[in-house]
Amino acid sequence: MKHKEYPLLEYDASVPAVIEPSRVVDDIGAPEHCVLCFFGEVIQDLKQKEKLRKIAHQKWEDADRPVYEMDFNGYPLVVFQSPVGASIAAAMLEELIARGCRKFMACGSAGVLDQNIVVGRIIIPSIAVRDEGTSYHYMPPGREIAMGSKVVGMIEEVLNELGVDYLKGKTWTTDAPYRETREKIDLRRAEGCLTVEMETAAFLSVAKFRGIEFGQLLYAGDDISGSVWDAREWHSKKSVRSRLFELAAEICLRL
Repeated sequence: MKHKEYPLLEYDASVPAVIEPSRVVDDIGAPEHCVLCFFGEVIQDLKQKEKLRKIAHQKWEDADRPVYEMDFNGYPLVVFQSPVGASIAAAMLEELIARGCRKFMACGSAGVLDQNIVVGRIIIPSIAVRDEGTSYHYMPPGREIAMGSKVVGMIEEVLNELGVDYLKGKTWTTDAPYRETREKIDLRRAEGCLTVEMETAAFLSVAKFRGIEFGQLLYAGDDISGSVWDAREWHSKKSVRSRLFELAAEICLRL
């Protein structure tokens, strides 16, 4: 391949890579539907209620992450607590695909770029600005990546059916939460971003590269639109977080 000015522009679509997920983890014939949940307390609550059964674990240097299966509305569903950050979250998604999962929903929180988006508001991140590094190893260089129209349609169908109020729009995926400067925030807001988070662009890129279905729900958390960061106690919204998991599970099983 040709040398580029910047390494992230040297996209290579070659398959297989030297280390393929299928060579690292076993295909256990896991259920095809999987929810990636960022909320640790939701996972713990399901465990305490004995709703989760461990079917595998994904061991990396920093942690041993269990893969669970549960019954949701009479159907098998894989549940996995996703780590934060594009590179490791994408790697965990890769391994879950290798284990047999094919249809995914993720649920998490995001900062907002508009203070009028109230805490707890549900958001469909239908497009992600690729301001991280992982997606450039799965897709040619580009500014944005979109969620599949079929998945977006199903998310909207379920939310409308259940009478859930939501926003749909663009999110800003960044690797550096401590480098969200005023000028960058203003730039992202000007191009239409509602939220900022650390994984969506990477998730969508892996999904397109591997040919699987992936969707995501976010809820509005902290506010970075003002002169001072406002946490808005977003971690305390336990009922919102639990509800978002249930919505993600319902949508996932319909994909």
